[in-house]
Amino acid sequence: MDTERNPRDHIQSLERGFAVLQAFDEQRTNPTLAELAAATGLARPVVRRILITLENLGYVRGEAGRWSLTPRVLSIGHHYSASHAVVEVSQPHLLRLAEQTNESASLAALDGSEVVYIGRVPVRRIMSINVAIGTRIPAHATSLGRVLLAWAPAERVQQVIDETGLRAFTERTITDPAEFRRNLATVRRQGYSLVAGELEEGLVSLSAPVRDPAGNVVAALATSTSTARADLDRLRGEIAPLVIRTAEAISSDYGYKATSGKATSTVHTAHEGFF
Repeated sequence: MDTERNPRDHIQSLERGFAVLQAFDEQRTNPTLAELAAATGLARPVVRRILITLENLGYVRGEAGRWSLTPRVLSIGHHYSASHAVVEVSQPHLLRLAEQTNESASLAALDGSEVVYIGRVPVRRIMSINVAIGTRIPAHATSLGRVLLAWAPAERVQQVIDETGLRAFTERTITDPAEFRRNLATVRRQGYSLVAGELEEGLVSLSAPVRDPAGNVVAALATSTSTARADLDRLRGEIAPLVIRTAEAISSDYGYKATSGKATSTVHTAHEGFF
């Protein structure tokens, strides 16, 4: 792979095109050109040319001065799923986990300082935000993120700390960097993460790592519930082993083979001690 980066290789127009696409959200489902320009910080003539190009390609539609996305944008996410076998491999396991726990089951990957849902089987709505494929949540305050960061290089962990400042979402959110690193070490040692009420009051989630054929942690599997239904001792004693076994089954179907008789969730601790 070519690791050299030249500033001239950066295509600014492509970056701006994605910025316009990403400006469509729950607050701007049918925005005007002016609203998109304000959201992206781009000049109106630039946004207009980008919208016309995207319209010609079939990704947006303009009508009466307002713009909306077309179903074609879903193909981008479909291409991700088609090119990442772990998403397809995980689906029957997510369904089985949801049936066994009667709670939502999710698969997520790390993207910068956030985790992105790439697979999900919902059971009942437990969060005030709408969780769907593509939903992004802070890595530092979630069990999914803690699992993905627990096996990440030290510099990646530091990057998340620097970018987020370990922002507090509730009184329970871990905001001290030293405590955060200790928590990641615990996650790595026990093979799972249990987070209660750190992203949102009343939300409890438990996650375990999913590995690729080389043994790298590339995704996290989670089951989510609410504090009203959760018994933390039962989660640790009964549900954690179930989630770990399910994550191991996904890893195995994805091509990962354990190199010892130990559980796959406790091997490949190459970064042990960096916290």
